Amino acid sequence: MKASELRGKDVAALEKEVTDLLKAHFGLRMQKGTQQLASHAALGKTRRDIARAKTILAEKKRGAAK
Repeated sequence: MKASELRGKDVAALEKEVTDLLKAHFGLRMQKGTQQLASHAALGKTRRDIARAKTILAEKKRGAAK
């Protein structure tokens, strides 16, 4: 997901996006553990998406606090 798409969402939608990404990342880790993961690149992509969403969420919260 691109940062520009995330910036268009509100705080509640970003929090939901983060939880969805965390669940997806957990599923990928379980697939890796059971050796059913087809693409190992998906783990890194999901991890970067989580970090991107958390960063934008923190920016929005910091902006709303001012």
